[in-house]
Amino acid sequence: MNTAELPTLFAPLPQRISRLYELAYNLWWSWHPEAQALYQAIDPTLWERTGHNPVRFLREVALASLEAKAGDPVYLAQYDKVLIEYDLYMRNEQTWFARQHPEHTNDTIAYFSAEFGLHESLPIYSGGLGILSGDHCKEASDMGLPFIGVGFLYPQGYFRQFINKDGVQEALYERLNFAELPAVIMRDASGAELRISVDLPGRTIFVKVWRFQIGRIPLYLMDTDVDENAPEDRELSARLYGGDQSLRIAQEMVLGIGGVRVLRALNINPATWHMNEGHSAFLGLELLRERVQRGQSLDHAIAEVRKHAVFTTHTPVPAGNDAFPLDLMDRFFHQFWPQLGIDRDTFMNLALQQQSWGPTFSMTVLAIRLSEYRNGVSELHGAVARQMWNFLWPDKPVEEVPIGHVTNGIHTFSWLAPTMGAMYDSVLGPGWRENLDDPATWERIASLPDEVLWSVHSGLKEQLARFVRERAWQRQRRLGYHRDEAISGDINPKALLVGFARRFATYKRATLLFRDLPRLKRILNNPERPVQFIFAGKAHPADEPGKSFIREVYNLARDPELVGKIFFIEEYDINVGRNMVQGVDVWLNNPRRPLEASGTSGEKAALNGIPNLSVLDGWWREGYDGQNGWAIGREAPYDDLEAQDREDAESLYARLENEVIPTFYNRAADGIPHEWVAIMKHAIQTLAPEYSFRRMLKEYVEKYYVPAMEA
Repeated sequence: MNTAELPTLFAPLPQRISRLYELAYNLWWSWHPEAQALYQAIDPTLWERTGHNPVRFLREVALASLEAKAGDPVYLAQYDKVLIEYDLYMRNEQTWFARQHPEHTNDTIAYFSAEFGLHESLPIYSGGLGILSGDHCKEASDMGLPFIGVGFLYPQGYFRQFINKDGVQEALYERLNFAELPAVIMRDASGAELRISVDLPGRTIFVKVWRFQIGRIPLYLMDTDVDENAPEDRELSARLYGGDQSLRIAQEMVLGIGGVRVLRALNINPATWHMNEGHSAFLGLELLRERVQRGQSLDHAIAEVRKHAVFTTHTPVPAGNDAFPLDLMDRFFHQFWPQLGIDRDTFMNLALQQQSWGPTFSMTVLAIRLSEYRNGVSELHGAVARQMWNFLWPDKPVEEVPIGHVTNGIHTFSWLAPTMGAMYDSVLGPGWRENLDDPATWERIASLPDEVLWSVHSGLKEQLARFVRERAWQRQRRLGYHRDEAISGDINPKALLVGFARRFATYKRATLLFRDLPRLKRILNNPERPVQFIFAGKAHPADEPGKSFIREVYNLARDPELVGKIFFIEEYDINVGRNMVQGVDVWLNNPRRPLEASGTSGEKAALNGIPNLSVLDGWWREGYDGQNGWAIGREAPYDDLEAQDREDAESLYARLENEVIPTFYNRAADGIPHEWVAIMKHAIQTLAPEYSFRRMLKEYVEKYYVPAMEA
């Protein structure tokens, strides 16, 4: 990024460390702990108070603190080391993509997503879809793809979560201060703020654009809060996943149609268009409109658009796929289909899907019909998707429906604990970071001394315990309790810690653990083998069943026989997730199979040596080998959901009682659970390479991106 573009919002930094500004405006720092440490070392308390946000940190830090570090030779040596690493990264022209596909280095991939989860200081994500999008950008940068992201910058972000004294989730929306974000406003050739427009019923809405730099790649986020818009339209992009269907369709028009127009205004002409979920499928209509306006027939335009389009579906539940009533489509698109040279019925037939309540315009159907390359996000989800959308190919058997799969992975360096990374540096050798998706890279884990891995893991458990205690105290203070009034018991880093953190959607069955309370209490109240469960997660503000699950977990944590055994961390975000996947002993995941399309939190845990205890759904169905964790339940379809819950709960209790807890507490004379550590090592060896985003993105490149470029 040109430093001249940076906002002049800061007091002058000491010249010797002035590049801290530049670094703050490139989210490269978000997956390089050594870069974050440059800010933390200046004022650790302020670093925590500003939410690990270097832009905000530099606005608030005392000049005296900066000057002290500018004269500290130890700090300056680290500063120079980090900046050298940053410069080498940004200037490297021999990236993986440049080596593998030099002929396509100028063929841009445009990746559209409704949310991007990059860091806790940028709360414009709600869950797994956003985290995946953020990881996609980071890995695309690491691998040197000619890649750009397109989405929304929601001024109110996603909600902050507070749990009141009765265990009820309360949602608070706080307006983002853009001056505290690493955001640069895009301008046109005259220097004015760039504007694009999208027609909505009875009016035109205007959009401005912010750029975030994610390592080597730009992310363009749209914002409708501009003076030219009516007050209700200024609020159009205010919140993620808020409002009724009219607001939803308007947002998705801006995302898809407006997103294409943003790229055209920036003189960016992608060779590949990737729709991450159906929210952005209207981009296909805009690409058709462009071609028809240039004189192509609609059929020809459809054939050409499809050649360059990739669509990833994430939702194995029919109700989770956006579909709009036809009368709503009439209101919003009656001016659009004439621009395609077609009538209403032809337009509606592009995405028609019959629902139980009548015909709808399905965003997933539209995305499928306007893309050549389609995929689910795990092997099982690919099969489920082929079954769900088989009606679009009535002459094909299910197994021949052209929807493939790429199993999700994680961006290794965003989720790996720094102490684990240092240990891997020592045992795997200097080249492992460049070859992290190669199983051979991880073979040396077998030679890692048990005491070394256990020591590092124990340190991370202590770190998590401090984090849980501090979060509990923050909540107690907010609710008016004194610090010595413990209302939730204390976390014990010596105990077996089981983590469960995700969206509190009902199919994820956060309360399955409590199905047989007397049995659970017997498990948890064995003083010789203490077990503690740590929960975190948000329910959508409109999801009353999901919120009731949170209330149930919270109230059970206050049961006299469970106090100090069950913990709930409020305000689930990337920071909470990172601490949990690095510091628990076991990762619990018990969705109702086969409704978990993939899931990635367990992959993050496994990277840090934490075994999974999970239903054989999503990625775990592929990753589990009988020795790298534990399986819950059977690989079987159920017509009776009550029977499924009953059998899965029984399996969960049995695994805990007979395998997980005894193995964890089977200690040698040196105090180390060697059998447990062997499972940890095997989890790392088998899962860290296969479920890295690097493996995943290479699959996208070879199966979809490059073929779309060459179409």
